[in-house]
Amino acid sequence: MQRRDAIKLGAGITAAGAVLGTATTAHAEQASAQVVSTATKIKRVFDTETAKAGGTWQGTVTLLDGAAAPVVAVDHNATSVQTAASTNKLGIALGVLDKIDRGELALDDRVTLTEDIILTGSGFYFHQTAYGDEITVANVLVAMLLTSDNTSVRLCGLVCPPAEINEVLEAKGFTDTRVVPNPANPSRMWLGDTTTAETNDLLRRLAKGELLSTGGTRFLLNVLKGLSGYHDGFRRNMSSVERSRIAMKYGADDANRNEAGVVYNAAGAPALVYAFMSQFDDHWGNYGATHPAVQAHAAMGRKMLDIVDAAGLAASDAVGLDVEQESLDAGLTR
Repeated sequence: MQRRDAIKLGAGITAAGAVLGTATTAHAEQASAQVVSTATKIKRVFDTETAKAGGTWQGTVTLLDGAAAPVVAVDHNATSVQTAASTNKLGIALGVLDKIDRGELALDDRVTLTEDIILTGSGFYFHQTAYGDEITVANVLVAMLLTSDNTSVRLCGLVCPPAEINEVLEAKGFTDTRVVPNPANPSRMWLGDTTTAETNDLLRRLAKGELLSTGGTRFLLNVLKGLSGYHDGFRRNMSSVERSRIAMKYGADDANRNEAGVVYNAAGAPALVYAFMSQFDDHWGNYGATHPAVQAHAAMGRKMLDIVDAAGLAASDAVGLDVEQESLDAGLTR
């Protein structure tokens, strides 16, 4: 059984156009020479490492500097709609947390972990072998985002069905990022499709506090930067402190590999947002660090972090992250 075969990915809904907060020509002309130079260096790293890895790639990397519009460093086949794999768990989490923001759900609401809902593949719930747990929505979201647990997708569907998740994504301006409802069960879904343009846009707007409440934003981003999460890719060649500055989500399906994240400076302000997708004809079944796309992610992560740190970039209009989140916004629980 393939590691990810528990969640088969259906063809997502595709629509013309993608929502991406790119800089206009005027903004580009106004960008500082330092930002332009930094963008050029980032693009060179992407081109070098993806060529070395082989396969077919899509990529979007944006730089954040002050309150100015983001500067696009990489725009490579960015609107090509591809299998999202587990990166679409970001969209599921967005739908659930948006419902919490609307007061129709809470992080401390509970669902029951029953044997019939269990999926194998990535995650840990299926290892229990004994079930019946009453677990909180917060627990489910952490499992889905930090360890990419597949069962958690079904648990999220119990409190926020796929049709509702897609409505939230549409309302927030995403046209290509969709989960695929299971017609046999309205609470179940496949992970569907996305683009690097929209995944980058989702993370950038999330980091700027434009998609969720402050409490919901901090909850989601702090889970994504958790040190118990995935480290084979972008964060591999980093210290623990450096890893804690990357809020990221990984996705894999057969030989294809996706990763997206937000890079923060030492003070906790976002400076770079990346989204990578790649498709390969070989390397099936290799979900480890030796997959060429994952090796490329690791090389790009180390180099891009060093480039951004040297440039001193950071957004000034974003929701800051706590080094350790000790409490949640009171509005998230009831």
